[in-house]
Amino acid sequence: MDEALEVLDVVADAGLEGAVVWLFRLLGLLLVVAGLGVWLLTESGVLLLPALLIVAGVVLLVVPQVLLAVAELA
Repeated sequence: MDEALEVLDVVADAGLEGAVVWLFRLLGLLLVVAGLGVWLLTESGVLLLPALLIVAGVVLLVVPQVLLAVAELA
């Protein structure tokens, strides 16, 4: 966890935190849409893959901002 906070601190010092947060948000949105697409457009009996895609997308939408806030406090 310390390595991740160090990387976020370097990103914050470089002034790229906004770009990194938006990159992760875009990736998260893409994963949510992909999960919904797999769930709605296929006749798969297994719902594990769409659920994992949606959960991973939501995590990527929320976590980058929280990690940057934690890095600023540390």
